[in-house]
Amino acid sequence: MNLLKMRLVSGLCAAWFCLNAAGEPSATRLYPNATLPLLTVSAETTPVSEAKPESEVSAVPSKNLTTSVPSKSALPPGFEPVAQPVTTVTTNGVPKNLLDLFEKKNGNEKPETTPDALTLLQQKLETARYLRTTRQAKVAQPMLVELLAGEAPENIQQSALLELAVCSQDENEAARAQQIYAQFLSKWPNDPRVPEILLRQGLLFRQMGLNNLALTKFYAVMTSALVLQNDRLEYYDRLVQQAQTEIAETHYTLGKYTEAADFFSRLLKQSNSNNKSTILYKLARCNSALGRYAETIANAQDFLMRFPEAPEQPEIRFHLALALKQLKRDNESLQQVLLLMREQRELTRDRPEVWAYWQQRAGNLIGNHLYREGDYPKALDVYLNLAQLDSSPAWQLPVKYQIAMTYERLWQPQKAAETYAEILNKEKELADNTSPSLKSVFEMARWRKNFIDWQNQAEEANRKFHAITVTNAPVTASLESKIVPIQ
Repeated sequence: MNLLKMRLVSGLCAAWFCLNAAGEPSATRLYPNATLPLLTVSAETTPVSEAKPESEVSAVPSKNLTTSVPSKSALPPGFEPVAQPVTTVTTNGVPKNLLDLFEKKNGNEKPETTPDALTLLQQKLETARYLRTTRQAKVAQPMLVELLAGEAPENIQQSALLELAVCSQDENEAARAQQIYAQFLSKWPNDPRVPEILLRQGLLFRQMGLNNLALTKFYAVMTSALVLQNDRLEYYDRLVQQAQTEIAETHYTLGKYTEAADFFSRLLKQSNSNNKSTILYKLARCNSALGRYAETIANAQDFLMRFPEAPEQPEIRFHLALALKQLKRDNESLQQVLLLMREQRELTRDRPEVWAYWQQRAGNLIGNHLYREGDYPKALDVYLNLAQLDSSPAWQLPVKYQIAMTYERLWQPQKAAETYAEILNKEKELADNTSPSLKSVFEMARWRKNFIDWQNQAEEANRKFHAITVTNAPVTASLESKIVPIQ
């Protein structure tokens, strides 16, 4: 009865894990047997302080791990804790060399495991895996260490070691995860999971800020995949492609845009490339940063045509407008800016703050370019559209000031004065919440309005004086004609 119960629990664990793994895209699963999910480590993740190279990674601080049966609350719904002999494993955190832990006990020859014992070990592994995936790594770790210290078959010990590494990743202990992966590679250098473990190490090194070591690991992925690939061609092909992507990403993060653009271009030419929108987006950014404006225009237009609903669309249109402006194609540049600022609400609904940022940045940049170059009608068109993007005073008042300045340049002082007056009318409303920058806008607007008023008065006085001079001119002439010179 107990054996039947244990098999049922093991089967439920395995079924739970398979169902969860099946919901993930195949490209995001770790290893051919899908034993672990592949976690994407972002390049922007905060680096681990005082991270050391792989050869210098030391053991974690001392802790005592005592293996015991997990409580019911830590197990999946319907699971019962299985009574097991209580084995206390005292370690220095995770042992400095986990391989020594089970090799000392098992020796080179491993005894045969009975079916009942194997079922028990598999159940323990599945339970530990479940605990890890439910963010209970501290409960899972002692169970995994016990599997390494026991008489489990090699395949179970391999899985336990990898699960332990991922537990360390989940706990943000990148150095310890690196140490465990290195021990796995040392013990099983020809394992078919080696390329993906190398990929994980590269991602961890990049997270730790060790970018050169990360690049070394990514290149090693491609080398090891060529050596190991047999009946898993599609799997290794995906790994190699991801390694190439990570190499490009690493160069991109370091600001090495020439190298990054080279790798992104290669990836784009591969017919089976995943995430082509991301690759094309970053290639356009690299070319823009390098001042390759013709290539930027080609990349951006290709992106907008193929991925019209991509979240990167506003930034791509910004780079397109900027590249067109640099190549003196002002009308096309203005058209792109106006398209960006007039995008329908349906497109901006999901990420309004992103759209607003790029709309404002593009409008400001191109509008100011046109103003400095003396193209005031086009600059005014941009500024009027900018004023509609945000109703807050912090945005409205500076834009209106620029609109008024443009009216002055277009010899429309009346409209300029009216716009300055609109700005000054807001001064009393914002008396208690006026920032230093808005105070400057109010002062400049007041000075410009007073200047326009003075200029209008001066011109009016000049017109009156001129009119009087013209009216009195004939009278003066007639008097002069009647004067008789003295003989």
